[in-house]
Amino acid sequence: MSIIKLENVTKKFRDNIVLNNVSLEIEPCSVTGLIGRNGSGKTVLMKCILGLVSPTSGNVFVRGKQVGKEIDIPDNIGVIIENPGFLPNFSAYNNLMQLARIRRKIGKSEVRAAIKQVGLDPDDKKHVGKFSLGMRQRLGLAQAIMEDPDILILDEPMNGLDKEGVLDMRKYLLELKEQGKTIIVASHSSEDIDVLCDCVYEMEKGKIQKIR
Repeated sequence: MSIIKLENVTKKFRDNIVLNNVSLEIEPCSVTGLIGRNGSGKTVLMKCILGLVSPTSGNVFVRGKQVGKEIDIPDNIGVIIENPGFLPNFSAYNNLMQLARIRRKIGKSEVRAAIKQVGLDPDDKKHVGKFSLGMRQRLGLAQAIMEDPDILILDEPMNGLDKEGVLDMRKYLLELKEQGKTIIVASHSSEDIDVLCDCVYEMEKGKIQKIR
């Protein structure tokens, strides 16, 4: 049974059709790649899965439950979409602790472990406002994984990373797959897609096509 399923999903913003009759099934414990130019619909598709955008027509299911009807926002999903937003005058650790206190699912040890896992130092007092783009992207991944979700939805997770950072991120995402996570990743890098993904879909003008 698919863990995520889209049935004939269309999304319009006024007269602009951003998703055009998109159907997609994603199997558990897999890495699915989305490729396509900016404006092709990748981010809106991800937001529909997350319940952040409601389709104009069609249905979205996560773990067999219809988003927007049986559930509003699916739980247990880690997310990087667009630029991760953090409090600029807080450290990495304090930023994630603020989020952890809201949801009350994890504590200090899990936050520290997530920060270490992405190659950052939880004891570093440097404010996030002074982070490079690559460091902010690493922190975004730490936020996505810190509650140990079984689904990860990652929009351009390699953005801003140097060569070493990209290699680290690829290795880590493959480890998460081996742990049984289901991952959707959008990337402009064909190499990232080739290394990471079990199946690949191309989006163009709101339509989707499986290419691998």
